[in-house]
Amino acid sequence: MPYKTLSDLPDSVRDNLPKHAQQIYQEAYNSAWDEYKDPDDRRGDASREETAHKVAWAAVKKDYEKGSDGKWKRK
Repeated sequence: MPYKTLSDLPDSVRDNLPKHAQQIYQEAYNSAWDEYKDPDDRRGDASREETAHKVAWAAVKKDYEKGSDGKWKRK
């Protein structure tokens, strides 16, 4: 289901990503949730939720990367 607020995001996202990256994740997830509602639009047998999370992480990784210290930083 779509995330209404940043505080609704999974702990793994909230605890690791900076606020701006969380916003990117939320927007991408919610968009993908709508876009991939039809199973025929997804690859393989991935669930709607799994696909939305993959899209959201890919969106974050366009602007952010994990540093050598393990923290996510803007590229």
